[in-house]
Amino acid sequence: MKHIRTLRRSLGVCAAVGLLATQQAYAALPAEVSTELGNTKTDVVELGGLVLVVLIAAAAFKYMRRAM
Repeated sequence: MKHIRTLRRSLGVCAAVGLLATQQAYAALPAEVSTELGNTKTDVVELGGLVLVVLIAAAAFKYMRRAM
C-alpha cells in the first residue's frame, strides 16, 4: 500500500514536470524589463541583508539575557 502511494506521487510529479517543460515560451523581453529586474535584485539583496542583521541582533540579545 505504501509503495503504491509513493509510485502514484512519483508519477504525478513526473506528469507535472512534463507539462511545465512543454509550456515554456521563449520571447524577447524589452530592455526596460531587464533593467527593472536588475533594480529589483539589488533591492532584494539589500532587504535580505537587513533581515539578517535583525536576526543576528535578536540572537545576540537573547544570548546576553541568558548570560545575566
